[in-house]
Amino acid sequence: MPIQKQEVFLEKFNPAPVLPYNLRIEDFQLAMRDAYDFFFDINTNLRDRNLRRFEDMSRPAMLSGMISDLMTDALATHARSLVTNGYHNGHPDLLVEGRYAHNKVQSGEHGIEVKTTNKAGGVVDTHGARNQWMCVFVYKADRTTEPADDRAPLKFTEIYLAQVEADDFRLNRRLTETGTRTASLDKYGAQKLRQGWIYLDKPAPKPRTSRAKKQA
Repeated sequence: MPIQKQEVFLEKFNPAPVLPYNLRIEDFQLAMRDAYDFFFDINTNLRDRNLRRFEDMSRPAMLSGMISDLMTDALATHARSLVTNGYHNGHPDLLVEGRYAHNKVQSGEHGIEVKTTNKAGGVVDTHGARNQWMCVFVYKADRTTEPADDRAPLKFTEIYLAQVEADDFRLNRRLTETGTRTASLDKYGAQKLRQGWIYLDKPAPKPRTSRAKKQA
């Protein structure tokens, strides 16, 4: 069975999203199409040589990291006001063009952090709690259908983009390579993220509940 190319379903995009930094819904549509073209091209070449599909030979963490880089570059290509952060492992991944010298910064405030996960809902580990715009791509890779040639192409099932605050995170026990604790959005932070949905292959989330005010 020849490799299939995944489709971008325009009807599954939010008709009225909140988009910062002059982003357009078309930027996400084109970025998704770029990713689907990439996987179609590389898997077609691999299968023509009787090699396994890229998703099948990649560890989940490696695949998620690669897709993060792929979507960051794709969004930077199509966005009018954003560029890739030229600082290695700098934060955020996308910067407002011209805001920082040479479009690179170790830790900045103006831009968007891009994450990917294969876990529904979009909650991911981060390297710390920050005030930031966060974009999360949730993908699904078919690793189980047999024979392998019948496996569905990788697809994005959810895309979220929201402005979150440091108080929206909880610290995890897991440490980063530098010894600091990772952080993930808590219940209310996750609700805030999901209210900023861009693309959903399922019903839209219900309105979020308000966070109780902290006691003085």
